[in-house]
Amino acid sequence: MEIEVIKFDNLGRGIGYINNKIIFIPKTIPGDLVEIQITQEKKNYYEGRLVKIIKPSILRKKAICPYFNECGGCDFLNISLSESMDYKLDMINELLTKNNIDYKVQNIIKNKENYNYRNKITLKIINGAIGFYQNESHQLIEINYCYLAKDEINNILKDLHILNIKNGTLTIRCNYKNELLLDIKTEDKIDNIDDLVSKYKIIGIVLNDKCIYGDDYFIEKLDNFLFKVSYNAFFQVNPYICTEIFNLIKENTKHSEKVLDLYCGVGTLSIVASTNAKKLMGVEIVENAIKDANFNKKLNNQNNLEFICADTKNILNKMTSNYDTIILDPPRSGVPSKVLNKIKDENINKIIYISCNPHTLVRDLDLLKDSYKINDFIILDMFTHTHHLESFCILTKK
Repeated sequence: MEIEVIKFDNLGRGIGYINNKIIFIPKTIPGDLVEIQITQEKKNYYEGRLVKIIKPSILRKKAICPYFNECGGCDFLNISLSESMDYKLDMINELLTKNNIDYKVQNIIKNKENYNYRNKITLKIINGAIGFYQNESHQLIEINYCYLAKDEINNILKDLHILNIKNGTLTIRCNYKNELLLDIKTEDKIDNIDDLVSKYKIIGIVLNDKCIYGDDYFIEKLDNFLFKVSYNAFFQVNPYICTEIFNLIKENTKHSEKVLDLYCGVGTLSIVASTNAKKLMGVEIVENAIKDANFNKKLNNQNNLEFICADTKNILNKMTSNYDTIILDPPRSGVPSKVLNKIKDENINKIIYISCNPHTLVRDLDLLKDSYKINDFIILDMFTHTHHLESFCILTKK
């Protein structure tokens, strides 16, 4: 079946139509004339698979990665970086318009490195083969190199087979010293650890949440700050863009302000903001993250902040002092409406909202728009060559 691709959807898939019913086709781009196969039929749409490019779009370029057409890790290796930037701007502005939010995003901070920027990848292992899942499936695509991962991660990829893992998952993290931390989940017996350790700069190996070699964390350095990063802790995958977020945090935090950092995790943004703020409190529901946050507080010699372990839905009801600014860096699910409504009730002057999910961000901005206006909205290309992006938003009380 022949389809002309009209545009991208908000997941980076090409969109076409079959008898006025929409179809989504991964790995296609606007202007392509393609032969496709329908893989799923839903009530309001189809999902399809690219079979053959009949006539390529003028926007199309050859992907550098040999796995690109099958692998689900990347979306945009087949178009230019400038086109992918335009896509991200258009996607955000379309979402804002649909939600009647009167703001046009124009600023985007580009990645410093187009390739080999990720400090973390998670690999699937099935029947001894190591790789990523095929796009929108559980079919494994075996790989020996990822163009998004740091060189040190790619170097160890070719030797992971010596561990003799048959089935499981393996997460590899890499820090500023190019030290590697491996997190393995498997029911198989692990072999030849000494052989791997002797060849690579491995600082720790964790098997099924138990440290079996070295440490279960490493120290990361970003913009002269030091952070303890545990094997299962959240930490940004792009060090350069993370430092750009640090710069934006510092630029938008004043010495006279008292700041409340909800969803503070291991205290990364709290510590950065505290270098400017008068006083800061970080809140996080995960107990181990708070332990790391206090460790990081001492590591960076910051004394004007404290961390507490609490649910964000409850902490605002117990505030005993007024805060000038709230930092929100929630998970992909966004901020619960209960929290946002309480922020409005507390009459907070400024909100710094950082998000990796534009859909929940815009949903939350819609709830806040009657009380807050957007002063600045910046896109950061945290996840180059994918449809994902990071947003940095400054809101002030109307």
